[in-house]
Amino acid sequence: MKNLIEYIATSLVDKPEEVSVREVQDGQVCTLELSVAKDDIGKVIGRQGKTARAMRVLLGAASTKAQKRVMLDIVE
Repeated sequence: MKNLIEYIATSLVDKPEEVSVREVQDGQVCTLELSVAKDDIGKVIGRQGKTARAMRVLLGAASTKAQKRVMLDIVE
């Protein structure tokens, strides 16, 4: 799932070399922290958060299939 978010984010931004995804395990919940360049944060979030919401929906579908609980945080 980390690779999925990293692939989507690098496809969206202008500086793909600055994309990083960190996985934080907290009990049953796994949190993926996505950080991108300051100029690209708007591209990852999208208008009214639509791109971020779509990424969370895809992550939710993948995590349901893997029987895990995964959350996405976009870090500045």
